[in-house]
Order: sequence, then structure tokens, then C-alpha cells
Amino acid sequence: MSKLSLPSNEKNCNADFCKVLLDLAEYEKNVTRNVHKYNAYKKAAVVLSTLDHKIQSGDEAKKLKGIGDKIAKKLDEFNETGKLKKLESINLNENVKSINILTRVSGIGPVKAADLVRSGIKTIEDLKNNEDKLNHHQRIGLKYFADFEKTIPRNEIQEIEVLIKTLVYKISKKFSVTICGSYRRGKAASGDIDALITHPKITLKQNRNKNEKYTLEKIVENLEGLVIDTISVGETKFMGVCILRGLPARRLDIRLIPLEQFYCAVLYFTGSDVFNKQMRAHALEKGFMLNEYSLRHIGVTGVPGEPVPISSEEDIFAYIDFPYKQPNERNY
Repeated sequence: MSKLSLPSNEKNCNADFCKVLLDLAEYEKNVTRNVHKYNAYKKAAVVLSTLDHKIQSGDEAKKLKGIGDKIAKKLDEFNETGKLKKLESINLNENVKSINILTRVSGIGPVKAADLVRSGIKTIEDLKNNEDKLNHHQRIGLKYFADFEKTIPRNEIQEIEVLIKTLVYKISKKFSVTICGSYRRGKAASGDIDALITHPKITLKQNRNKNEKYTLEKIVENLEGLVIDTISVGETKFMGVCILRGLPARRLDIRLIPLEQFYCAVLYFTGSDVFNKQMRAHALEKGFMLNEYSLRHIGVTGVPGEPVPISSEEDIFAYIDFPYKQPNERNY
């Protein structure tokens, strides 16, 4: 089963082939660890999922941005036979299936999964009998595996968002809290919850620990009752587990961001990946370097200068002369 998902589209006319592409992408990510092929399959699936008609041939597909000869040939094979020999061969490989299963456990990446399979650990039950081979994060992932497999309905994230804000505002009403990812892009369900937090007193120039009131540790303490387990907590990032009464446990990440970097971070963590790459490429064309931390003008020497002042997402779009897109318009 693929962990990857596509932008919301009630009628994906190419859904069957998109699933094939996402399964191939998972294989390249988890087994061969070929990032180039992983990105190529994923991008092609996103492109096809947004079309309002079914692609009839590889030649037609090649006219679309992001689809080359190899994927076009796979489309022709799939249209002619209803299957793909490469994927069938992959699915018959027991070790590949085991790696794909184990990487669904939070904290277990492709390298660890391959090591486990080589040592004879091939199922979730095997993992439960060999917890001594797992680190803290992986044990948490195994503990809540069944819950983490379930998607989180939008209304549940809304409730968690309200609760986080209520508890954080008890420290200071000047905190800003934004839930990013697919939730901010308007999707009906998400895989996890990614919250960004900032405050006027949290800046690059000011020592974060100068006032213990505004530390991430203090914020997490105030989320007692919502947060039920901690994977890790540092100065800037918390990884853990939260739960609402009677509902499944959910993965929760919280990042404490300096005010100067907040809107670049919100843009980045909102996504989608394809949209972020498009934004960064456009920024370079306009003489800027854009990442999750800042927007910097690139001078004649090719060296990025100081970060430009950003006070909203709209500022970023304006600086690089890119038409503003609402979060729900970034699902591609």
C-alpha cells in the first residue's frame, strides 16, 4: 500500500495509473533509494491526477510537463494490458513487500527497514518481538502503528488546532499558531499534524532561553492532556503524539520559529512539494534564493545577501513577482 497521496480531486480520470506511479515511487524511495526516479514518478502522478480526462496514449502524455519517454511507455503498457510487468515483479518480491511494510512505522527509514529484513524481521509482529532492535522514535511508531495508519479527518485537526491555541494563549496571547501541510491546503484528511509557532519575543537576535516563558519546552508542558507521548523535544522542534478523548492517537510536530523566519516557514511547510519547487525556481529566475528560513537577493557575485524583511506570505510572492496563490490553490 502506498503512503503517498495526491491532491484532492473527486474525479481522478487517471486514478488507476496514478496508483501504479505512486507504488513505483514508493519502491524507488524505500528499496533502491533512487531520489530522482522517486520524484519523477511522484511528479507524473500529480500531473495526471489534475487532468479532467483520461490520457489515451504515451504520446499524448509526453506533451505534459514532467512526463518523459519511460513513463509514457509504461502508460502504453498499462493501457494495453491493464498491468505493468515491472510492478508485478516488484510485488512478487517478499523482501520488497517487507521493506514497504516496515517503513510505514514512524521512525523506520529505508536503510533501517532493509537492515531489519536482512536480520529476518519482516512483519509488524516480528517488530513487536524484537523491540530491542528499535530506537525510542521507532518504538513509539510501533506502539501507535495502527492509529498512525489512519488518516486524520479535517474536523478533528480543527478541534486540535483550537485546543493548541487555547493552551498556548494561556502563556501569552501574542503567540501565533499555524497548522500547515495538507490541512492548510484545505484537504479533507491529513496524515499528521504540523504546527508552527512564533512570538514577537522569539527573534534571531534574542536568546530564546532568556525568558523561559517562551521556550518550546514550556509550550509542550502547557499541552499536557493533549500530548500523550514525546519522541523528541529540542529548542526548536517537538516530535510526539497527541490524542483527543476517544479518538486514535495522532503524530504531532511543533516547530518554534523566530519571527523573522515565520512566514517563509509557513510557506514551505504548507507545500505542496511541487508548488514549493516551482516557487524556488521562479525566485531564482528573479534573482532571489528562497528556502524555509528566508528570502535573499542574489547579487552579481552570485552570493545571497541578507534576508529581506518579510511580514506575511504575500510579501514573499510580491518580492519575486509571483501571483499570490491561496493555500488551497497549491495542491499540485
